[in-house]
Amino acid sequence: MADPRIIIVGAGPAGVRAAEACVQAGLRPTIIDEGRRDGGQIYRRQPDHFTRPYQKLYGTEAGRAQAVHQAFDAIRDRIDYRPETLVWNIADGHIWTAKATAQEALPFDVLILCTGATDRLMPVKGWNFAGAYSLGGAQVALKSQAVSIGHRVVFMGSGPLLYLVASQYVEAGADVAAVLDTSPFTARVKALPDLLAMPSVLWNGVRLTQALKRAGVAVHHGVTPVEIVGDPHDGLGGLRFRDRGGTERRIACDAVAMGHHLRPEAQLADLARCAFAFDPLTRQWLAERDGDGRASVAGIYLAGDGAKILGARSAEASGRLAALAALADLGLTSDTGEMERLRGDVATYARFARGLARAFPWPAQQAAALPDEAILCRCEGVTAGDLRAVMRETGAQEANRAKAFSRVGMGRCQGRYCGLAAAELIAAEAGIPIEQVGRLRGQAPVKPLTIAIGDDA
Repeated sequence: MADPRIIIVGAGPAGVRAAEACVQAGLRPTIIDEGRRDGGQIYRRQPDHFTRPYQKLYGTEAGRAQAVHQAFDAIRDRIDYRPETLVWNIADGHIWTAKATAQEALPFDVLILCTGATDRLMPVKGWNFAGAYSLGGAQVALKSQAVSIGHRVVFMGSGPLLYLVASQYVEAGADVAAVLDTSPFTARVKALPDLLAMPSVLWNGVRLTQALKRAGVAVHHGVTPVEIVGDPHDGLGGLRFRDRGGTERRIACDAVAMGHHLRPEAQLADLARCAFAFDPLTRQWLAERDGDGRASVAGIYLAGDGAKILGARSAEASGRLAALAALADLGLTSDTGEMERLRGDVATYARFARGLARAFPWPAQQAAALPDEAILCRCEGVTAGDLRAVMRETGAQEANRAKAFSRVGMGRCQGRYCGLAAAELIAAEAGIPIEQVGRLRGQAPVKPLTIAIGDDA
């Protein structure tokens, strides 16, 4: 009997640990990843000619980053590794991949989706100007190219990534003008019982904040962004916000990194026809899975932040757990003791993640307050007023219907940047619960393909 065809999408912490489990079972899995090197976003490897030490590059997570890299290096010769390759469709037991101008359809018996996450963004007036970046984009610039996104940078949003990237910029010697956190500090206090599920990680977060303050970086809590000041030609020159007391203030800067925690990269799970359910705590739709990572579709498994935002440590555990579940389903191995331990680990991470969601809430009310002239969808240049007008004219109150009439979420990012905020705006304008708006459906290709490959796709 031929070995089962196991494909893992993503070479971050979840994908690496899933592949490691398969290799240990005597199999040769295929790992497909868009990145040039393994590690994913959180543990992104620096280019070969860069020699920055792990502590400088990954901070408090240096040890874990190095362990994941070493695990990948140990199995590199026993896997079919395909970097810089996009999985752009899933259908009929196959995935479709693209690399440069070549495409290929690969059959699978087991598909483990470890697709990771992208920034969860709340638009603000002026966020379309040159110099406005996502937190992830700012981190990529620092890790991959050792450059700052600007001479004087403001970090704005909420969530652990806000403080992590800001501290990484300070460590690299960049001029960080301020950290503007939209969540009130009291939310963190209320979330403390769940955050204490992982005291060492909580302490790491405290250390990041302390390091910023020691470096002289102003940290403001409970702020409301008003406007990124600038113009389309010269880029941005500052940022206006209201502090927690309601006083409007302005900070001079030439770059802003923004983001409100993360969102799962779930388009491939959608194309695979996995069932989704609404998560009221994070106000997002998540692909359904059981406690071991099995999706609603047989043969498909979900792990890491691509399934639910539980962090890199949980990604390692859930990646291995999903692979062990797949192997058990194939009748190849069944280590019930290890699987039970991994389930316990993931449960602990999930409790901590609940605390994070409460400590750094998504500022849904900001979408409703967007002025009509503010760009909502950067790809298509659709303003908040455009979407409101479409709703009045057509009665559209469902995400995909509103997309069809307004083009919100129809551009290159396919709603990754604007979709969640657009749903909040629709819900507020229509006076309906956010879950009633629904979610933008995934479309193939999940990302743009070159014209050269399009003729054969």
